[in-house]
Amino acid sequence: MNRKWLPTIGELIDRLSIYQLKEVFLPENKEKYIKEMEEISHDIDLILKENNVKISANFIHIIIILAQINTHIWNNESKARKGIDQDNSLLKLTHGLNGIRNSSVNYILDIVGLSSRKDFKIDCLAEEFKEWDINLLNSINKDEKHNN
Repeated sequence: MNRKWLPTIGELIDRLSIYQLKEVFLPENKEKYIKEMEEISHDIDLILKENNVKISANFIHIIIILAQINTHIWNNESKARKGIDQDNSLLKLTHGLNGIRNSSVNYILDIVGLSSRKDFKIDCLAEEFKEWDINLLNSINKDEKHNN
């Protein structure tokens, strides 16, 4: 039976980034996370080969951005779970960072040629978080607007 819904390469790369954090921060389940990462890596390799994806500097850059965003979200959520910094600004920042995360996954889909699976729920960052204004994503968004 064929599957009806498969994770996109963007979702797999995002998940790989998260499992990498789990391997380090949740060592009691390290072996489980290593196995999951091996399986995810296998699927990523298949998708890259199947779509003849050429790895570029921008592809690597967007993966770095995704890993950075996931690390910051992880740290914010860890603080919240411990009752640290329970102010509304961390929640707003995490919400905005999820928008950057979605934009990064969408860009990976564009590179691979699978744009039909994009997530269009991309919230912008609040004015107070402008340090998270990421140049690569801004230039991509400007190019998309220019080409439409």
